[in-house]
Amino acid sequence: MGGAGVAAILLITLGLSRLKPAAPTVDKATVLIDTVKRGPLERQVRGPGSLVPMTEGILQISAATDARVERLIVQPGAQVKPDTILLEMSNSELEKDAIDSELQLKASQADLANTRVKLQKDLLDQKATAASVESDYHQAQLQAEANEGLYKEGLVAALTLKLSQTRAQELATRNAIEKERLSVASEAERAQIEASQAKVDQLRALSRLKHDQLDALKVRAGIQGVLQEVPVQPGQRVTPGTTIAKVVQPEKLKAQLKIAETQARDVQIGERAIVDTRNGIVEGKVSRIDPSVQGGTVTVDVALEGELPKGARPDLSVDGTIELERLADVIHVGRPAFGSEQGSITLFKLLPGSDEAVRTKVRLGKSSVNAVEILEGLQPGDRVVLSDMSAWDAFDRVRLR
Repeated sequence: MGGAGVAAILLITLGLSRLKPAAPTVDKATVLIDTVKRGPLERQVRGPGSLVPMTEGILQISAATDARVERLIVQPGAQVKPDTILLEMSNSELEKDAIDSELQLKASQADLANTRVKLQKDLLDQKATAASVESDYHQAQLQAEANEGLYKEGLVAALTLKLSQTRAQELATRNAIEKERLSVASEAERAQIEASQAKVDQLRALSRLKHDQLDALKVRAGIQGVLQEVPVQPGQRVTPGTTIAKVVQPEKLKAQLKIAETQARDVQIGERAIVDTRNGIVEGKVSRIDPSVQGGTVTVDVALEGELPKGARPDLSVDGTIELERLADVIHVGRPAFGSEQGSITLFKLLPGSDEAVRTKVRLGKSSVNAVEILEGLQPGDRVVLSDMSAWDAFDRVRLR
């Protein structure tokens, strides 16, 4: 009996040593279980972002001259039109320069009028002199012709004929010179008037510039849109080039998405995107991809198409989804908590007709936002746990209840 008891104890001990350890129990309600499927898979990447104005939808207004901010008329966020005055500035030196330039313009205009009258008088005198010489020339020419006829008849002496012919030639030369002087005088009059007119035009342009600068002290919006920023305060001095206001056009916005660097490598310009403004969905296309990586993300610009939802404004937080490609017929499952595409992981696969799940090695293919392609390890219809199961890394099987 003693021998039989020892033998029984040995057999029981051997049997118990060969039993597998009991599988730990996991609350089924706390884990995410998905079924492996076969069919089309649309690859997407997703990232948060914000709405920002497009380049052509931003107008940054800069100070044209040194000035002092007097008062702010419109506050940021207000709707503005092109002629809406945003703020007023002052510059006493500029006001003085504007008055001086206007007085100089009036003085030059008076000088131009005086020069024109004087030159016209001089030209008329020259014309009168030329006409008198021309008349004397014609009389002398007639006298010489008459004396030539009388000389042939022997009624005048040869000396008289010679004197009349000499005078006619002299007056012919003077007549030609006077005509040339008249032509030169006309050209000189035109040149002097043009010079005086150029001075008037120069002073007029200077006066217009000073008045434009003076008018620019009343800063206007320039475009229709929303006043986004006024980075100056009353009493502040500004220098030329200082930004004093920014106006944006809300209808000209784009989305800037932050895509994880591991997913951004597949994004291409022109791909379709969907942007959720939390007040509506708007479609768009990828228009620019930042070549650099900042904080583990790549900035992707999406040009929005169609009408924006109400409430869309600059700096509004949005979520964007970019559609990469559509895989026609692949095995896929929901995206697990860990694992990157083209890598291998282990997932707990539920045994058919049982509440147990066994650890299974799975090779992943291309991934999307909510799904991943399965290359090896699973078949359509398999059910796997997608939640983080790192707490049970020491076990190859668990019981789900």
